[in-house]
Amino acid sequence: MKSELKRLIDDFVAIFFPRECGCCGCVLKYQEKYVCIDCNYHLPYTNFHEYSDNDTARQLWGKVPIEEACSFLLLQKESRVEYLIYQIKYNRQPFLAEYFGYLYGLKLLQQERYQNLDLIIPVPLHSSKLRKRGYNQSAYFGRGLSRAMNIPLREDILVRKKATVSQTGKGRVERYENVDDIFDCNEVLLAANVHILLVDDVLTTGATIVSAALTLLNAVDCRVSIATLARA
Repeated sequence: MKSELKRLIDDFVAIFFPRECGCCGCVLKYQEKYVCIDCNYHLPYTNFHEYSDNDTARQLWGKVPIEEACSFLLLQKESRVEYLIYQIKYNRQPFLAEYFGYLYGLKLLQQERYQNLDLIIPVPLHSSKLRKRGYNQSAYFGRGLSRAMNIPLREDILVRKKATVSQTGKGRVERYENVDDIFDCNEVLLAANVHILLVDDVLTTGATIVSAALTLLNAVDCRVSIATLARA
């Protein structure tokens, strides 16, 4: 009886405040949560977590010594994933990042190589950008992973000490120069020999996440793996 009443109330509220799919903007039907069935079926999942020799890992090889690296979705121009990332970053819907983080965490748990992680650390925003946006979308992605994998999320270890200009329009070399030495690590908060899952929303050239990973590796004796919500 209660469930039926809740359904009636939800349906009534949806008439005036329809819930929209985070990947295409269409109105969600009953029992659809955050993403419609069509988008959920057609999203370009990478399955990179299933093997170490994947495109995300290859992109980072030779730049930073990592254990594993993977991305959940492929990002292309004018795609469902681009719409999703826009909703997360610029339309105040970070819960979508947490939702997909939870889904990805369940998949990572199925792989032995991701079962010995100790901490999840999101790539931080500079305090000025955090104040302006109001949230760190990478931290929300990390929250979802943390909830699914039962691994602590730590937002107090990696600090962004420099506010960089946008990476949009910059070439590969310029992107790396733009994020050189922009992070600090509170190494006193880290135990030795920890295996860290460093997470970010989107991997493009990899400049930002490489800088973050090197900061961690240079600060303390640790191992680093990487996961991103999407990769361009």
